[in-house]
Amino acid sequence: MSDKKAQLTVDGIDAPFDLPVYSGTAGPDVVDVSSLASKGLFTYDPGFMSTASCESKITYIDGAKGVLLHRGYPIEQLAEKSDYLETCYLLMNGELPSVAQKKEYVNSIMNHTMVHESLVNFFKGFRYDAHPMAMMCGVVGALASFYHDSLDITDPEHRKISADRLIAKMPTLAAMCYKHSKGQPFMYPDNSLSYSENFLHMMFGNPCEPSKIDPVVAKAMDVIFLLHADHEQNASTSTVRLAGSSGANPFACISSGIATLWGPAHGGANEAVLNMLEEIGDESRIDEYVAKAKDKNDPFRLMGFGHRVYKNFDPRSRVMQGICDEVLGAMGAENDPLLRIAKKLEKIALEDEYFVEKKLYPNVDFYSGIIMKAIGIPTDMFTVIFATGRTAGWIAHWNEMISNPYKIGRPRQLYTGHTARDYVAAEDR
Repeated sequence: MSDKKAQLTVDGIDAPFDLPVYSGTAGPDVVDVSSLASKGLFTYDPGFMSTASCESKITYIDGAKGVLLHRGYPIEQLAEKSDYLETCYLLMNGELPSVAQKKEYVNSIMNHTMVHESLVNFFKGFRYDAHPMAMMCGVVGALASFYHDSLDITDPEHRKISADRLIAKMPTLAAMCYKHSKGQPFMYPDNSLSYSENFLHMMFGNPCEPSKIDPVVAKAMDVIFLLHADHEQNASTSTVRLAGSSGANPFACISSGIATLWGPAHGGANEAVLNMLEEIGDESRIDEYVAKAKDKNDPFRLMGFGHRVYKNFDPRSRVMQGICDEVLGAMGAENDPLLRIAKKLEKIALEDEYFVEKKLYPNVDFYSGIIMKAIGIPTDMFTVIFATGRTAGWIAHWNEMISNPYKIGRPRQLYTGHTARDYVAAEDR
């Protein structure tokens, strides 16, 4: 319990009263306002910008310093020395695995990569031009109809099995979304491949010939998954926690996270980067659009520059910058018109006084968008890739909440509608 107190004085209440103040291991202190209801008061915080909705040990962000830690490990170190599945284990279990633990975990994940054959019928019900995120929302929620054997959320073993299934099946489902849009046959997983290799095999392979997977591209894909694995209490993670607080099954909760991520203000940022590059269209127009971005009265904004959380460099972007150059070289895509625009914009953002002063540096969405374009992933699949990587964080937060005492989420409101009034018959209105 806290030994700190914050004294609050409110007009209309006779005497000041104390509120407990709690300190975490890092970050600002928080004031416990839960007792305000007994005084007939609620706090008002639109967007929850100043509200800690939970206690968590998973991820810490210091936006001012450009710091992102998973269980205490800097994201830069994990991206350089770890891989996606090891990071999944870390998020779920709190510590990095031993060699034996990692082998067992990877084997467990690979054991769950296939989806029930009946799920193919779900995809047959979607139009060929359905948005991939619409399909993902539906099929992930539908997984609960296949796995009645492990839906007891009070059972730690059931939670583990569900977590492994979700992390394992997301690349398979993502690839199925893409194949459905192309009218191509679904590819079964190949469990001799790594997680990212398997995804690329299912995305771009076909039954007529062996898959050829460039190791540079596979590494880049793994890093993209890793860098998107978790990002603290963002909108989709908070949605997963809120859905989970009702006791909903994990597949429904993750589906709710996918729905939230679909919003362009959240998961659509790297798709917006490509749309922006297409709007600019030609290198000769870059100066024109940079001027528009600097004009406060112009609605145009450069997408993929700056970040709502990071007031300095996005630490993930430093990793992606190097990966981006490697992929463009491996794919021979340096002269792609859109990617040339992107690289010139990057140079301007890193050198132009306006962008440097305002710290509008390229963020992870900027680089991941360029990389996925170079790999050949269509823009409407970008958010699906994001969801595939973020599933690890969503399920880790869900599991953390369910593993501890929790209450169903029930935010309050500032009501500004009509007070009580009498019904008036239609002929008298």
